[in-house]
Amino acid sequence: MARFKKNGKKELPEINNSSMSDIIFMFLFFFMVITTMRESDAQVQFTPPSATEYQKMEKKSTANIYMGIPKVQGAPTLDNSVSIQLNDKFARTQPKDLKDDIEVFVLAEKEKDPEKANAITYCLKIDSEVRMTSVNALKMALRQNNALKISYATNKDKKVKK
Repeated sequence: MARFKKNGKKELPEINNSSMSDIIFMFLFFFMVITTMRESDAQVQFTPPSATEYQKMEKKSTANIYMGIPKVQGAPTLDNSVSIQLNDKFARTQPKDLKDDIEVFVLAEKEKDPEKANAITYCLKIDSEVRMTSVNALKMALRQNNALKISYATNKDKKVKK
């Protein structure tokens, strides 16, 4: 029987990488288009109340304020149970401190887009179990800082009237 001998090592052919950069940029563009950037994550438990009537916000110039039971330990609380979150920071709960924290928050929101500074709507995302006295303290602090446009976030009820 005859034996075949190899005369040296065969080299593997090179892989063509020219289209790889196109594919990478296509993936990058795809993820940039579909990704939504979230400004802040809720650090309080937030279950909005149901509503029978609602109106969808038309303008996108909003600032979110969360109010509910804190998910993290050591957060300042109002009435020993409720925390107020402004962007990613918790607000202090004493009346004077709350007013000061709201003032800093309102000024920061107005500096983001000075052209729409007077059109900012402050969306209150309040847990359905929060007492109205706590909500009134927050609304009073907003009023003292001339943040007069507010809205409430709600869940749609099954019997919705538009």
